[in-house]
Amino acid sequence: MQTTRPASISMIGTIAGAVMLWQFLATPALAGEVKAGDLVITQAWSRATPGGAKIGGGYLTIENKGSTPDRLIGGSADVASKVEVHEMAMNNGVMTMRPLDKGLLIEPGKTVKLAPGGYHLMLFDLRRPLKQGDKLPVTLNFEKAGKVDLSLDVRGVGAQGPAGKGGSDGHMHMKKMPDGMKM
Repeated sequence: MQTTRPASISMIGTIAGAVMLWQFLATPALAGEVKAGDLVITQAWSRATPGGAKIGGGYLTIENKGSTPDRLIGGSADVASKVEVHEMAMNNGVMTMRPLDKGLLIEPGKTVKLAPGGYHLMLFDLRRPLKQGDKLPVTLNFEKAGKVDLSLDVRGVGAQGPAGKGGSDGHMHMKKMPDGMKM
C-alpha cells in the first residue's frame, strides 16, 4: 500500500529548504563581524600607506553586549613589529597622540569606535606598505575576551571610514545631477 503526502506538506518542505539555503548563502555578507565572548567587532579597516612609511593605523567598532567591562590592551600583526592602542585628542588647540598604557575600556552595553582623529590602533615599523584592497590580518588582545583574530580592509590613502559609508573609501562619490545641469 502506497501513501501519498498532501501537496501542502511537500510545499512547506520546499520552502523551508529554500529559506535554509538563502540563510547559508547570505552568511558571507556578515563576514565583517567578529564575535569574542560578549564583544562584537565590526567595520575593521585601515588606510593604504605610501612606500617607505613605517607607521600605519587601524580602525574598528567594538560593541560590548555583556554585563561586565572588557579592555582592549593591544595587538599584533605580521606586517608590524608592534601594535598599540592610541588616543588622538585636542588639548589647548594642539593635537596630541598618546598610547593608552592601561588599554581602552569597553563598558557593558556600550559601543566604542576606533576612527581617524580619536582612538585607533598604531602599527609600528611596517615591514611593507599597506596596499588598497588588501586584507590585513591582526590579532587584538582583550583583558577578558583574550586574543581575537580579524582582518582590516585596507582602503585608500585618504579614506575616512570603512567602505560603503559615502565617500569614506577614499573616492569621491558623485550624485546624479538633475536633467540639464552640468558640472
